[in-house]
Amino acid sequence: MSSIIVQGENQLHTRLCYITTHAMTAEILMRGQFAFLREQGFEVTLITSPHESLEAIAKREGINIIEIPIEREISPWRDLRALWRLYVILKKLKPQIMNAGTPKAGLLGNLAAWLCRIPVRIYTLRGLRLETVTGLKRQLLNATERIAAACAHQVIAVSPSLRDAYVTRKLSSWDKIVVLRHGSSNGVSVDRFQFKETQRSQIRQLRTKWNLPVDSPVIGFIGRLTRDKGIFELFAAFQQLLNEFPDARLMLIGEAEKGDPLPTELLSRLESHPNVTMPGLIKDVTLYYGLFDLFAFPSYREGFPNVLLEAASSGLAVVGFKATGTIDAVINGSTGTLVEIGDFRELASALSRYLRDPLVRKQHGEAGRRRVIRDFRREDIWQAWVDNYRTLLGEKRLAAPQKQTQGDPNQG
Repeated sequence: MSSIIVQGENQLHTRLCYITTHAMTAEILMRGQFAFLREQGFEVTLITSPHESLEAIAKREGINIIEIPIEREISPWRDLRALWRLYVILKKLKPQIMNAGTPKAGLLGNLAAWLCRIPVRIYTLRGLRLETVTGLKRQLLNATERIAAACAHQVIAVSPSLRDAYVTRKLSSWDKIVVLRHGSSNGVSVDRFQFKETQRSQIRQLRTKWNLPVDSPVIGFIGRLTRDKGIFELFAAFQQLLNEFPDARLMLIGEAEKGDPLPTELLSRLESHPNVTMPGLIKDVTLYYGLFDLFAFPSYREGFPNVLLEAASSGLAVVGFKATGTIDAVINGSTGTLVEIGDFRELASALSRYLRDPLVRKQHGEAGRRRVIRDFRREDIWQAWVDNYRTLLGEKRLAAPQKQTQGDPNQG
């Protein structure tokens, strides 16, 4: 176990501790949020599994980071060891607020925080993994969710449909679970996706790099290459689409994962298909949205998919499944089209309709961009988190932090 300390000896009034299973949750779903919280007077510590990106995150956000191995999959002995380490560290840190997200970190983090009697304990619900598993594993996940929610004072769901699914499954009560604003973990930096001429030139270079013909429509996907992301259905729909649009291209950005692997045969077919491009994991996907004519996202379950907000910010219409989380990110018939989960034929039809009608495609893309600007700017989401923390501290009769100013000696 090691730690990366950035704030030095500065001791702000309110210590806020985040716990995540994997560093990429912090890198992707909370980027910029930690720095904003620090400016609002919180002393932020992140506890997560070791990763090469942590030093950069610590420097960029100005926070403390403590590394503890936390397994994503069920691993009893390693989980017990991680629980003990979390307990020891929380006892030492004594944060006023503990916020744990992702299923494993939510369970272990909230259990450790309960044992330490942390005054404000939050479980950030970013998805419901049990929606796509069966049998004993589903029963175990049901139990872990109930424990995580029971140990927390508040469960924050990142979308209304996720909140509804959680309560419907009797994992928590209505009075304990909330959605901040319209949902989303982190919102979107809208300006980042307003491409200027310099960026459009770089996008043209990317098109050349990946051998995408100028006149070929490109359907994009960004995410984990797993079964529950609907990769099988997306490929089946794309193959059907090629009958009408033989020059169409499918770009799949992301990595295959061991936890929910694609069949080897499917991966081989994707990698060898002349109309499919697989760049792998791209650290900054911003310009890649400029390559796409449409965004496809047939995921079976989500919390609130951030990539759909990014796609909308880029002016892209979205086609996907009517899944938890996705139904909050896409307004069916207005900012995109949603079809029944698993129906690759309807998925192909929806993609086809957009490719046949550029005007509707543009209208839905523009409607999506306007919605993001109105409801999902990251600064508004961040402020909602701050306001919620202040409310919870007040309920516990704890002092709320004072916003740091440039002249404040406590601000590093």
